Amino acid sequence: MTDAAALRDAVATAARRLAAAGLFIGTSGNLSARDGDRVAVTATGVTLADCRPEQVTVVTLGGEVVTGDLVPTSELDLHLGVYADTGAAAVVHTHAPYSTAAACVLDELPVLHYQQLLLGGAVRVAPYATFGTPELAARVRDALAGRQAALMANHGSVAVGGSLDRAVEHALLLEWLAQLHHRASALGTPRQLTDEQQAAVVEEAVRRRYGTPQENPA
Repeated sequence: MTDAAALRDAVATAARRLAAAGLFIGTSGNLSARDGDRVAVTATGVTLADCRPEQVTVVTLGGEVVTGDLVPTSELDLHLGVYADTGAAAVVHTHAPYSTAAACVLDELPVLHYQQLLLGGAVRVAPYATFGTPELAARVRDALAGRQAALMANHGSVAVGGSLDRAVEHALLLEWLAQLHHRASALGTPRQLTDEQQAAVVEEAVRRRYGTPQENPA
């Protein structure tokens, strides 16, 4: 099990990375990482571009504070609910500009590019609910079923992963895909990949071990 200090440092580092990429603006957004029965989550009101380990609070899976002087994010129920439902090791919630714009317009983000299959396919948009409420947490959890990311209507996005690094990469990918949709829509009606085309991509990715470093054969 990772010690609390290392986990808090990893979350703070990830927060700064996402802010540098433009996915976190000011205090908007939050992220967490789970290790066993402990969750390290950014505190409420923290400027994430400057997030430090002491601004990350460690809680139990039931939400009881274990380590830290600051109150956890107002979206703590969302993070803990995702951990209860899935095997995710990390959760990233952003108000990234393109993802949020898509969440204000679309019912789902369709598959225009094969890399979206890394998120599980079309990205669902959870119906709107007030931030920090159990209703929002439940709707996002439903939208995440079988997916690595979801959009939140008129709010933002959520990405999960089997590691903190993977969750961050999924959040970055989702923002790129939302930007791609925006740009394609400005040029005309985007072409979507069919179910058959998506299945062929999955088959080929498995065959080639796509996305995995491989040594040249001897």
